[in-house]
Amino acid sequence: MTSPAVILDISRALTAGHPNWPGDAPFSVTPAARIAAGDSVNTGVLSTSTHTGTHVDAPWHYADGGLKLGDVPLELYIGPCQVLDVRGHNPVGPEVLGGLEAGTERLLLYTGEPARWEQFPTDFAALAPAFVRRAAELGVRLIGTDAPSVDPLTSKTLDGHAAFRDAGLYIIEGLNLSAVAPGTYQLVCLPLPLPDVDGSPARAVLLPLPERA
Repeated sequence: MTSPAVILDISRALTAGHPNWPGDAPFSVTPAARIAAGDSVNTGVLSTSTHTGTHVDAPWHYADGGLKLGDVPLELYIGPCQVLDVRGHNPVGPEVLGGLEAGTERLLLYTGEPARWEQFPTDFAALAPAFVRRAAELGVRLIGTDAPSVDPLTSKTLDGHAAFRDAGLYIIEGLNLSAVAPGTYQLVCLPLPLPDVDGSPARAVLLPLPERA
């Protein structure tokens, strides 16, 4: 009998009070129908920013002419990936790409963020534009980070996002990689099917790579 695959959940749990980017709509689930109150079911009303917790950025988020979420190929978010431990690099520069395996198209970066944010982090590792450009030259198409953004909190010019725009790379932010060893995995990261938006919360997991025949 084949053993079940080990699933590593690399999504941030969305619980009451989950901190969001300053100024973004807060996350909440408001009780609606309740069986205890005589209703036939329990339901809730979900309210949140499109960039809550673990989420993908569609290019329209940082470029008015960029693709909206429904036009981003879903295949980008599913397939082999490599996890790199880049703790100690802030900003993350192209020097960390010396550990990149040939042919890597999806790259996830562990910068040292904890599994849960009690408060929104204000000092986190951003990505240097030179890193993004070099990753694109090496064939990377998607970069995920455990930080809440690829740019510093106080950035007004969003140079990191601009580098993604110019290089044609795609972004996942807010991953939880605190319990993941560096190495290669199968990534499955599914944003909500919201075609006309700038981003979406996502459920992201890592699986063992399929065995080659």
